[in-house]
Amino acid sequence: MEWVRRETIGYGTFSTVSLATPSNIKDSGEFPSLMAVKSSDTYGGAAIAYEKSVLDSLGDCPEIVRCYGEDQTVEKGETLRNLLLEYASGGSLATQLKKLNGEGLPERAVRRYTGSVLRGLRHIHSKGFAHCDIKLGNILLFGDGAVKIADFGLARDLTASKDGVEIRGTPLYMAPESVNENDYGAAADVWALGCAVVEMFSGETAWCVEEGSHFMSFLLRIGVGEELPKVPEELSEEGKDFLTKCFVKDPERRWTAEMLLNHPFLAVDCEDYDDDDQRDELFVEVKKEVSTSPRCPFGFPDWESMSSVSEMQYQPLDSPVERFASLVSEWVPDWSVSEDWVTVR
Repeated sequence: MEWVRRETIGYGTFSTVSLATPSNIKDSGEFPSLMAVKSSDTYGGAAIAYEKSVLDSLGDCPEIVRCYGEDQTVEKGETLRNLLLEYASGGSLATQLKKLNGEGLPERAVRRYTGSVLRGLRHIHSKGFAHCDIKLGNILLFGDGAVKIADFGLARDLTASKDGVEIRGTPLYMAPESVNENDYGAAADVWALGCAVVEMFSGETAWCVEEGSHFMSFLLRIGVGEELPKVPEELSEEGKDFLTKCFVKDPERRWTAEMLLNHPFLAVDCEDYDDDDQRDELFVEVKKEVSTSPRCPFGFPDWESMSSVSEMQYQPLDSPVERFASLVSEWVPDWSVSEDWVTVR
């Protein structure tokens, strides 16, 4: 497919996201008139290729962002690898929440969004993958009311072997077993979903943290002891019970996506959202503004996604303290790279 790059709408660690339109008349009927293209240079090209392979393995699912293909282009003398994706005119749930100035969403909206994400997770897990970065920023809203999971760059093939120590995902959404045992499976996605539900409803992150808190000490709060994410008092009893099924320290006892889909919290009549006026109450068109990365990668409440998988391999260590201490170094980040985002080593 031939396409034309339009304005930039976001930046990632190693990629840029732009709008794109088909340039060939014969493609205009087969592809949407507006798409999103994720592009990376040679350094991040492997991540683009990996995400494409994951999306190919997952196949079609109404709750997963569609991929229209990949290609390479040479722009301004630089070779770019591109991934063509569905464009979500409503942006992400994180973007929507920011527009509410600290307020959360109505519970009926939270129920609906949660149901969509769970159906997507059920499909992902059934195909032998874990998303590994479920958060509001990776849940996209579409003009027709659809809610879809995006960004599979950190997804893990559950059939593949795992060696060494790695950090995947976003710390504020990490599950205890990920901290303690280097385990990033389907159950970890459910824990992260619980954190997302809390944030959707309350407008605040599920963990109470102070600005400037130490990264390692926060991870130890997740992995050690009995502390759990905060459940909003204003949430219905069904909602509170739903979260208790997500926030179970033992991943073997945590409910699965399939089980949660049958929870009373999701017993909401989705036909209520067919009316345009009601849907508009939950959907605000996003202005075309460029999304940039935070000034500090560990700044609360916006700790960002990270992965050490493709960059460094570590020897197994005996405890969470030893594993995360091994990540500390005197290396000085280059803040000029990718708008101040930095790879965690």
